[in-house]
Amino acid sequence: MIPVLVGLDYQTAPLAVRERLQADDEHLLPLLASLRHGIIDELVVLSTCNRYEVFATSEDPDQAQDAIVDCLLSARDVSTGPLLDSHYRREGRAAVRHLMRVAAGLESLVLGETQIMRQLTEALSHARETGTSGPILNRLFTAALHTGKRARTETAISHHTRSVSHAAVLLVEREMATVEQPRIVVVGAGEMATLAADALAQRRLGDITVINRNAWRAQELAAQLGIQARPWDELRQIIASADAVITATSARQAFLRMDDIITDIRERQERPLLLIDIGMPRNISPAEHAGATTRLYDIDDLQTVVAQHRMLREAEVDQVEGIINEEVLRYSHWLTSRRIVPVLTELRSHADAIAEAELERALNRLPGLDAHERDVVAQMAQRIVNKLLHTPTVTLKSRAAYGDHFDYNHAVRKLFNLDASRHSAGSDADDD
Repeated sequence: MIPVLVGLDYQTAPLAVRERLQADDEHLLPLLASLRHGIIDELVVLSTCNRYEVFATSEDPDQAQDAIVDCLLSARDVSTGPLLDSHYRREGRAAVRHLMRVAAGLESLVLGETQIMRQLTEALSHARETGTSGPILNRLFTAALHTGKRARTETAISHHTRSVSHAAVLLVEREMATVEQPRIVVVGAGEMATLAADALAQRRLGDITVINRNAWRAQELAAQLGIQARPWDELRQIIASADAVITATSARQAFLRMDDIITDIRERQERPLLLIDIGMPRNISPAEHAGATTRLYDIDDLQTVVAQHRMLREAEVDQVEGIINEEVLRYSHWLTSRRIVPVLTELRSHADAIAEAELERALNRLPGLDAHERDVVAQMAQRIVNKLLHTPTVTLKSRAAYGDHFDYNHAVRKLFNLDASRHSAGSDADDD
């Protein structure tokens, strides 16, 4: 089984394509999982605001990738052309390296950001809970998380980093520089909204209000940060009186329309309104013609903001790449070593069968042994098997890791007659 990947991200696909895939997760995830009854053996889906990636294992990478693409094309309102033009494919070591780069933050919009670690953990947990992952992808995602942790503890890749939420706050700070005590609204109370509200509060940028459908969660966040919370039914009124708004909810479709916002603020005269939508899918549906004093930014627009801070972290990339190389090699050796598992399993079963037969024969000849003595004899037989198999097992695994196990594999099968259809354990002529 070979690891394969089909994905698209903020570098290859427009926001409109990415958000449609994420918005249709309820349809796509079961459909993708159904592929495990055919060409695919294991499956993990990584769905974030910046990427939609499907990792799988298969004996036929090309066919598996085609099947995954067909599933993605079935998403609602996804145009065939843009998706086919923007997706990428990886297999084998290239797929392994890509996931480890993702975990290390090298593939993120914000270089070195840390949110991806939680997202990888959640993707793996979901796959385990639904039974779509297996030993190969479980090991791969665990190795990727280890790689991400090493990158952030052994280098300074995340020391100057900013999450998407922080990038939104930096944009507010820049745009509100000439506004005295601006009124800032954060819509949502999940992780991204909390990060944004916390960064705003730490910078003391103005009067901050949080609003969320779950009023209790908004009030809890407001109390924690020393800001104010307002009820959801006042949303349009609050936005109309704000100077800057950050929306960051997990709503499956837009719940605000730019046309309505522009209508609500017409009496504001020339005071501008800054809207930053970091929801995925987007929380605000754009208008064809925005008002002269209303500016709307989405996640992809934040690239220019985070680019200013990227140089502080780029010096760490080479060191992170070194860590990734080590972890890719370690995982690749483990994956290759799995090729020797069948012969090791057969060798162990063969040896255990012989030991069990000889143990039974010996105990029959020693009827006077008590239970403790019989256990001692049984443990001795098992220890002999373990000691005899230890060196060939280690050698075979080592040879497999470097891809030159084929001669050893053949020799073991011949020497122990493992390919025989039947083997009579303990049939030597001098048994009796």
